[in-house]
Amino acid sequence: MSKDHTRTSKFLSLVLRHEPAKAGLTLASAGWVGVAELLAGCAAAGVAITRDELATIVAQNDKKRFAFSDDGLCIRANQGHFVEIHLNLAPFTPPEHLFHGTADRFLEPIRQNGLSKQQRHHVHLSAARETAVEVDKRHGRPVVLRVAAGEMARL
Repeated sequence: MSKDHTRTSKFLSLVLRHEPAKAGLTLASAGWVGVAELLAGCAAAGVAITRDELATIVAQNDKKRFAFSDDGLCIRANQGHFVEIHLNLAPFTPPEHLFHGTADRFLEPIRQNGLSKQQRHHVHLSAARETAVEVDKRHGRPVVLRVAAGEMARL
């Protein structure tokens, strides 16, 4: 992804996950907002994005942070929301083990208190250890915790 797309992607994360008001937006209960509304809000906030640029950012984002609705008229962030939304995710039986990536400086509080969602709505777990490494290596030396998800689901 180009430097401009990375900067735009970070702004999209800000408004679709954390502070929709920065672009004059209000997210629907499942996190959706109209694409036209998003583009207008971004432009008003000084971050002009074309529909084609938006489509490229969604398609090329390696973490699949964003998704278009089936009709392509709406967009939302897939994860990491600080604002209250309901993603309407279907429950499923997890694999025996999932992985949680964190920075080494957070290991002792996790050992003392367990995993915590903090200000977010969920604890991020990955099926692949490699994905967990990528998640938090930007915050320090990465540590990967193996979570007994299958056993937890059976409780």
